[in-house]
Amino acid sequence: MSEFVEQHFRYDDDPDLPGWKRWEILDQGRFNSFIGALSVKLDGKVARVRTTFRHQHSNLRDHIHGGAIAGFIDMALFAAGRSFGVLSGPASTLDMSIQFITGGAIGVATEAHIELLRETGRLLFLRGVVVQDEVMVASFLGTIRKPSPK
Repeated sequence: MSEFVEQHFRYDDDPDLPGWKRWEILDQGRFNSFIGALSVKLDGKVARVRTTFRHQHSNLRDHIHGGAIAGFIDMALFAAGRSFGVLSGPASTLDMSIQFITGGAIGVATEAHIELLRETGRLLFLRGVVVQDEVMVASFLGTIRKPSPK
């Protein structure tokens, strides 16, 4: 694991989900902490990133707020990139496209299933879906710019 990750994130075995890793930002004053710790598991060529949204993430329809889903997807792209072993250090989201399919339920385990489509010298191209059990909540594409060489 890179010095950057060790300095800013906790990445260790998830005590609540055997076989998963817990990915958590150490500075709880950062935007990244608004969802809480994420659980990450590499399942073949798919990174599974899991959280459970709470009342503070809901909209007035008592579904997961679209902004909370967007923030989760953005953080999940980075957690996936690191679990694939292709991303370390400070990177940037260049592009993210989301298609909201149905309202997500509050209090239900929510996962982003992410595939690495292509890696170049500077970029990662990823795609995935957000699911709750068998229900697809959203689909997405994302492009991440890897850290500049020192």
